[in-house]
Amino acid sequence: MPQERLRVGIDARAAAEVRGGRGVYVRELARALAGLGDGVEPVLYGREPWSLPGTRFVQVGARDPIWPARAGRLAARESDAVLAANSFLMAAAAGSASVAVVHDLFGFSRRFGAPAGALAERATLPLAVRRAGGFICVSGATRADLVRRYPSLESRSVAIPLGVSERFSGAVAGDAAARLGVTGEYVLAVGTREPRKNLGRLIRAFAELPTELRERFSLAVAGPPGWDDSEAHALASADARVVMLGFVDDADLPSLYAGASVFAFPSLAEGFGLPVLEAMAAGTPVLTSDCSSLPEVAGDAALLVDPAAAGSIGAGLARLLGEPGLRSDLAARGRDRAAAFTWERTARATLDYLTSVTSTFDAGKSRARKVSS
Repeated sequence: MPQERLRVGIDARAAAEVRGGRGVYVRELARALAGLGDGVEPVLYGREPWSLPGTRFVQVGARDPIWPARAGRLAARESDAVLAANSFLMAAAAGSASVAVVHDLFGFSRRFGAPAGALAERATLPLAVRRAGGFICVSGATRADLVRRYPSLESRSVAIPLGVSERFSGAVAGDAAARLGVTGEYVLAVGTREPRKNLGRLIRAFAELPTELRERFSLAVAGPPGWDDSEAHALASADARVVMLGFVDDADLPSLYAGASVFAFPSLAEGFGLPVLEAMAAGTPVLTSDCSSLPEVAGDAALLVDPAAAGSIGAGLARLLGEPGLRSDLAARGRDRAAAFTWERTARATLDYLTSVTSTFDAGKSRARKVSS
């Protein structure tokens, strides 16, 4: 029996406004949903136009916090389901036909510090818990965090992992590293410079490597400045073997990954950890953390270390850099691991969950009409 066409209203602000992170999620998921064909009609709501074949764009002009409330009400009127990809307030405004995406709950913890936007998430998640029809978490670890905070969401939440773009698969080392100022062999780290990315410990661990490895490899850190990155900046400035690249254009990332001898991602906590999959898809051996969502993403295809201990990070780096055979083995396993995470798979699972939520919502409306009559 053919699947009915589902009109899905999506908070697509991040597609045009955010380069990494949630911007990647919205761009790739919307593209994959549009590629599913007759099963779904994505309607993208945003402030700045972002065109994508197979979708319709609706421009909503307002600043936060008015924008998500206005867009949520509009999407609820025009769509069968609403995917609040970047705002709990949008899910609350859209009501029972909405599904909120939970990327992480780090804004609720004082451990890592947080930008101003985290205050809005702390204030609006309880509203979404009361009003939204369901929740999509980007990993099992994130869903566990959500259910610990809100046990009632055990039956109203699912974990749907992200995918990795095909442009990283089979990437080859080109001239990107040299153009960005990295010469010779290098260890690569990627991510916004903020406390939970743990760059300070990574740089200290790199500084303690044996002399022969220090002389052979450099450490390249790609990513824009975030908040409270003073420690990483100071440590990097004092070490000539550390190169801070700043924001790297999407077009250069696959080549930069492919050219690295090791990808190091010893984050203290991640909602998902997409750079791990990107590096694996590019054929680069990965060192990452043994906590949060990262073992879930990495499986047995990466070397796991204790991110809270610079010594553990350093020992892992020294082992990988000193054992070419281990690097080759992890590179091969990483490619196989990354191949299982596709955006089409993410889109199909998302569509299935949206359909189940709207079916429950429609059944509830039908029961309400029968009672009222």
